[in-house]
Amino acid sequence: MSRRTIELLLLENVESLGIIGDVVKVRTGYARNFLLPMGMAEPPSQDRIDELQAERTAALAKVAEQRSAREELIARMEEVELTLIRSCNDRGGLYGSVTQRDIADALAQVGYEGVDIRSVRLPTSIRRIGSYEVPIQFDVDLRADITVVVEPDQPLEEREEMEFDDEGELIEKPEPAPAEPAQPEAAPAAEAAAEG
Repeated sequence: MSRRTIELLLLENVESLGIIGDVVKVRTGYARNFLLPMGMAEPPSQDRIDELQAERTAALAKVAEQRSAREELIARMEEVELTLIRSCNDRGGLYGSVTQRDIADALAQVGYEGVDIRSVRLPTSIRRIGSYEVPIQFDVDLRADITVVVEPDQPLEEREEMEFDDEGELIEKPEPAPAEPAQPEAAPAAEAAAEG
């Protein structure tokens, strides 16, 4: 019977698994298909563990520094309201959607750098205008809920209804014809006949 888990020494930091120098137990498939081929881990030996000690100490310091920065960021984000302007139809359905990347990029633009896409816990893309509570979570205990307000690029009342064909292409509506002059066209011909 084959073993289901294997012990490996991490040669670099692997998110949600460990940092360089950690000896971890992982499923054999994960080890065989990802960690070993990518050069991220190897079978542990005491000599190799000792060799990686200095790098492990530096990695621990970096993890502590990152945690401290994230704690400060989460504290600042408690009451954040982010407004995004998007094109939509007259019923508020977006042409496209608001994704995790859109929210992370918008946060960076207003001074909240360090929020990566995986930290934006948006269950599904936002497809309508409105107000949404979106969790930003770094670790199990580092979480803040922000408000994302999606507003239309034009007031909905002023928007003309757009129609699409079966392929999703916009159907161009003809421009209304300019108003005709009040006098009929036959009048100049009648005047010419009266003169002659």
